[in-house]
Amino acid sequence: QVQLVESGGGLVQAGGSLRLSCVASGSAVSINTMGWHRQAPGKQREYVTTITKDGITNYRDSVKGRFTISRDNAKNTVYLQMNSLKPEDTAGYYCKATTDDGDPDPASRRYFTHWGQGTLVTVSS
Repeated sequence: QVQLVESGGGLVQAGGSLRLSCVASGSAVSINTMGWHRQAPGKQREYVTTITKDGITNYRDSVKGRFTISRDNAKNTVYLQMNSLKPEDTAGYYCKATTDDGDPDPASRRYFTHWGQGTLVTVSS
């Protein structure tokens, strides 16, 4: 079982910055892709960004150029640097990680998705 614990959320004025962290722990065989989703009040959870084990990143269009994801594989930690924050970035931010069972045969390998409890980011105008 893998546990994900986020930190770094808070209240910030528009134009400000925050850095989120997510630490993965537990008996994971291998942590693959890590990333962040967010959910604003009354809205569905949405994809924000991901980073593969090899460092390949992807972002939703609305955060490109403002958010940067990075990871430290040795520490099983992923970070989200958020700059130029906007009120519409206000949401609960959830860390997501995928793991597998280590089966050397890709055809029979099983994959699992894990979520953190979330950290709240509030951007005031």
